[in-house]
Amino acid sequence: MRRTVAVLTGLCLIVAAAACGERGQPSSTPSAAPATPSERPAAGDHQLTLKHNGLDRTYLLHAPPGYDPGRPSALIIALHFYPGTGSSMRELAGLDAKADKDNVLVAYPDGQGGGFNALICCGSADDVGFLDALTDHLVRTWNADPRRVFLTGISNGGDLSFRAAVESTGRFAAIGVVSGGYIGELTKADSYVPKSPVSVITFIGDQDRYASTFQTGMRTWQQRLGCRPIPKASTVPGVTHTVAGCADGSEVSVYTIATMGHSWPGATTGELAASTAGLSATDLMWDFFAAHPRKG
Repeated sequence: MRRTVAVLTGLCLIVAAAACGERGQPSSTPSAAPATPSERPAAGDHQLTLKHNGLDRTYLLHAPPGYDPGRPSALIIALHFYPGTGSSMRELAGLDAKADKDNVLVAYPDGQGGGFNALICCGSADDVGFLDALTDHLVRTWNADPRRVFLTGISNGGDLSFRAAVESTGRFAAIGVVSGGYIGELTKADSYVPKSPVSVITFIGDQDRYASTFQTGMRTWQQRLGCRPIPKASTVPGVTHTVAGCADGSEVSVYTIATMGHSWPGATTGELAASTAGLSATDLMWDFFAAHPRKG
């Protein structure tokens, strides 16, 4: 199975994050302009563009058949692996069918050059700022419910989910990370944690070459936020599960799959699919998101 993300991630860990173009803190006032002039909120699949920091950033937006622009909808933003596209993430995660059933908007952004500027790679684009601008645009134009905006991603996209959870204060209620982690130079600072509650569900394969790094990152995240992990019974052989309540009111749910590598558990299509993992990351994170709207 091709795993270019893992190779690049490994190189970054060895030769330092700067080699993959890791940037400093995002601009505090990201610039954004209205997208395609002909953009009209309606059910269906929409190829859209949002200008941010002088770049035309593209994304696919799936609006379910029951979408009503007059009624607030939950929003999930799904971030692909490297190298990848929004379409490759759409194929892998299988979120559209869930969205059609529960009337949820799903956005699939395209990274610059096939990747996102996350915690250890890739590139130098202001991707946190772009996610902020995209969220604000979809709340304003598509009536996404600001209390029910969620972020998910795999590998490079999962790393960016953690970065945005920390740096995009007050935008994301919860994140769902698959084969990605809270890793890299930025995370060495004790202060690098969310300033408002962001719940986390994550899936780690024991056969992933970065499993120990991801597990260490989750322990650090939970220690800093005052979370107390409690083992939960699992009916799936080879799967361990812990749930932690945290001092800020967030929750952390960690699934570890003994037989899985760097993959999306339960996916049946896409190059990082793990159809025999014994559980569905898509189903579990969907339920987790529904149970964790933004507080306040």
